[in-house]
Amino acid sequence: MARYAAGDDAAFEVLYEALAGRLHAYLRRHAPDGCDDLLQETFLRMHRARGTFVTGAAVLPWAFAIARRLVLDRARRDGRSPRPTVDIDPSAMIGLLVTDRPEQVAEAREVAQRLTAALARLPGSQRTAFELLKQDGLTLAEAAEVLGTSVTAVKLRAHRAYESLRAVLGDHVVPR
Repeated sequence: MARYAAGDDAAFEVLYEALAGRLHAYLRRHAPDGCDDLLQETFLRMHRARGTFVTGAAVLPWAFAIARRLVLDRARRDGRSPRPTVDIDPSAMIGLLVTDRPEQVAEAREVAQRLTAALARLPGSQRTAFELLKQDGLTLAEAAEVLGTSVTAVKLRAHRAYESLRAVLGDHVVPR
């Protein structure tokens, strides 16, 4: 990003390759109908603001903050609350099982369905903290920067999300 901010247009390709997949996954969860447009808009806004990017700052939370703001703006413009979709892929959980036992495959599907339902019921702040940390792979500091809050607040939101998910999943413990 430092090269791109300094005017090296060739650096955009590297930046895009590094960020597009993660941003698209985030946007697909929060705006499934317009995720491609929002991804383009995110990069357009990054391009317009590249001259103000602070060299040495972390680009990932900056990009996620832009994407998050776009999701919220679109929801506000459309007169509705953002309705995130939870994309827990049961086949990914099943792929982790090295077994020929159909009961384990059925159990993995059931756990994925329960997890999806439990995530959908979480308050937005807890769900967002959980998603940024566990699904998008951000650090606590990065998630705090995206959300415009403190690391302690993100820890608290995530902890509450973990506890709610543990209550629903029982023996299938949610990783910290």
